[in-house]
Amino acid sequence: MSTPVDAHRLERNAVGLAPTLFQSITHMAPAAAVAFSIIVGVPYAGGSISLAVLLALVACLLCAISIGQLAKHLPSAGGLYTFSSRGLHPYVGFLVAWGFMLAEPIVAPLLYLIFGNELAANLNSHFGWPLWLWAPFAVIAGLIVWGLTYRGIRLSTRTGVALGTFEILVFVALSITLIVAAGGHNTLSVFAPNTGNAKGLGSVFPAMIFAILAFIGFEASAPLGEEAREPRKTIPRAVVLSALLIGLFYLLNYYAATVYFGPDKMADPKHGFVTFNGGDPWSGLAQAVWGPGIVIVILAVLNSAIANSNAGVNAATRVGYALARIGLLPRMLGRIHPRFATPYVAVNVQSAGGIVLAVALGWATGGPLNAFALLGTVATIVVVAIYILTNLSNLVFYLREQRGEFNLFLNGIVPIVGSVVFLPALIAAFGIDFLGLGITALLAPANLAPIIIGIWMVIGLALLIYFATRDPRRITDTGRVFLDEAEPAMQKEAAPARP
Repeated sequence: MSTPVDAHRLERNAVGLAPTLFQSITHMAPAAAVAFSIIVGVPYAGGSISLAVLLALVACLLCAISIGQLAKHLPSAGGLYTFSSRGLHPYVGFLVAWGFMLAEPIVAPLLYLIFGNELAANLNSHFGWPLWLWAPFAVIAGLIVWGLTYRGIRLSTRTGVALGTFEILVFVALSITLIVAAGGHNTLSVFAPNTGNAKGLGSVFPAMIFAILAFIGFEASAPLGEEAREPRKTIPRAVVLSALLIGLFYLLNYYAATVYFGPDKMADPKHGFVTFNGGDPWSGLAQAVWGPGIVIVILAVLNSAIANSNAGVNAATRVGYALARIGLLPRMLGRIHPRFATPYVAVNVQSAGGIVLAVALGWATGGPLNAFALLGTVATIVVVAIYILTNLSNLVFYLREQRGEFNLFLNGIVPIVGSVVFLPALIAAFGIDFLGLGITALLAPANLAPIIIGIWMVIGLALLIYFATRDPRRITDTGRVFLDEAEPAMQKEAAPARP
């Protein structure tokens, strides 16, 4: 007999630290990020790609500390937009929510593209299967994730723990093998800014964009603030640990790949890392040192794509639910499944829309990797801006609402330094050359990202003006914490009346 659940709210105390931690870790897609996200930065940074990863780690870890500080007082399914609303202003909170609803829902289709490409490319190279099969494979990935996220947070987060552990162990073992095989070629010069590239920091900062892309998701446990046990402790720990542990994982991977492959050869346009093994260098490295063990690496990447998509849908639908709850999105997105206690309408919309977006954009841009580059750049620019606002929210919230708890390091130095470290990557994403570093614009189709974001935010500003003049309460409710409150009246009214 199933346990009855409250049809108007998410399931309380459903997950502990481990599954909450892996909600963030799997959202970061460690194996897929190593194989497809950070690699895009290699032609820019060359042998200094490890430095780009290190800078991204520092920036994201400082932001994670800010999120942890805010989550102690503001556990909410709204996550980062609640922080900005309370820390800065409800108008900022609304715009963060609007930006999040562009960036977070495209994470899952981005990973469907990786799943489809990885499987189709390997079947093509080994068995001659047609490359267009990436599309039906992407659909299959989407359907798997749809089923997991529809049936409940317990099932989907437990699955995330298992999948995340597998992919991490595989790539750690491969990296250790590469370091040992590199022998006397191991060197710390890979952390210098001008190793194997033409412009030093002018090459490292554009690469940092794609390193940050690999970190997106460390904050994904924050929207579980209404479903985690002891959320004021669990969420801060999960966010900080995920950024730190997976950041060190990325550093290990790219240090190993660089010293094995050769720092000076990484950015070579014809024989560099990106073109190695037909554009699938990590499988090539695995085959070089493990032989048939290449199969395990391929499985780890496919597994990573599913796990990340699963976590991405969880995060996006919880924020969609939270926005519907306060009337900023259609109310039907706030409906909770009577058996599984999931925002099932939001899950259905996200899952169906994600599958359609992945397939349509892949065909429109000429292939899954082009679509991945565009979606990844859009997500990175939006999320970096949100991370900076989250840092500032940490500072202002403690000065304004928790002055007695204000800590100079945690609530002062951390948010300021964290914001400054993000700025070079954000500026580079727009192709702006500053300080004479020689930064150049991103290549197509990634260079379309600022235009897409600009259009989206103009629409958001129009909606902000509309709500601010017609029903300002909906804007101010972005700062509400519902964990200890009764649900809004609009949901209670939907419950059937007793005779």
